[in-house]
Amino acid sequence: MAALRIAIVGYGGSGRGIHARLAKEVGLPVTAVVTRDPGRRQQAASDWPGARLHDDLDALVAARAAYDVVVVTSPTGLHADHAAHLARAGIPFVLDKPIGVDAHEARAVVAEAAATSTPFTVFQNRRWDPEQLTLAAVIERGELGDVHTFERRWERWRPQPQQRWKENDVIGGGLLLDLGPHLVDSATQLFGRVISVWAQTRKLTTVTEDDVFLVLQHEPGGGLARSEHGVVSRLWGGSLVGAPGPRTRALGSRGAYVVTTFEQDASPFELFDADAPDGTEGWITHGRERTPVPQAPGGHADFYRALVAWLQEDGEIPVDPADAVRTAQVLDAARVSAREGRMLAV
Repeated sequence: MAALRIAIVGYGGSGRGIHARLAKEVGLPVTAVVTRDPGRRQQAASDWPGARLHDDLDALVAARAAYDVVVVTSPTGLHADHAAHLARAGIPFVLDKPIGVDAHEARAVVAEAAATSTPFTVFQNRRWDPEQLTLAAVIERGELGDVHTFERRWERWRPQPQQRWKENDVIGGGLLLDLGPHLVDSATQLFGRVISVWAQTRKLTTVTEDDVFLVLQHEPGGGLARSEHGVVSRLWGGSLVGAPGPRTRALGSRGAYVVTTFEQDASPFELFDADAPDGTEGWITHGRERTPVPQAPGGHADFYRALVAWLQEDGEIPVDPADAVRTAQVLDAARVSAREGRMLAV
């Protein structure tokens, strides 16, 4: 069977830095790229000799014989339009998270793809983070007992904002739509459907939210944990955080799972890991007692392996778009909660 041929819309930090890198790791050729930027066109030509370079999505659709699936990594505000264009053309696609700026757009994308029977999935690569895979294994082994609280922080020390659309676009930018989909998806994958949300958001250094805090109540008995009372998730995202972390805490009746830092980000909590054995991904803790947890197998490239299995071998869809719609509903409720100062049912 021939390797799945990839077309990428956008060749910046996500298109080149994440998707093209993972495609190369899995051995999938990138045969088409959409970008107008001269520097990025040069990078694409160097990275993928022979790939066709296009100025816009119309040109890519017209050349559909040159690829098998399109990966959309354009700015969030363009996702719904780009997805609709591909769905109307019947071209399978991967849509980077979030699939729209709100739940209305998310539902519209799903409806358009369903109406045209166009296969599409959502790139929620953080499901394949080592900490996520390891925590899932810890929960399934029952090492934490009855989980009651989940905390995850995605915090950075970035007092000078980067000059890019994520910081400067009022529609589609901001941490609620950038990091929020990862945080909410990770929580719901582990602990099930969200039934209520309370949130605070602030704009400290940018025109969009760069400080986000969400409290989610999960439905009792949901997710991997199947908690009798329902897990409460507390999720942070921030860019003006001089002491990031601890990255993850899952608290249960038999102990806690703790991950101190994230992707080598500087944090005072990294001292906790000074004597960690090789291959450790977090700790099971009981007060001062701690036991290293071996890292579960897997990684982000597994998304693309699952994509190949889904499109070429009748495997399971990597990420159900319905999950992304529910995540969008939670983020919509969080936006209203932050504005009105109240808890909202989802």
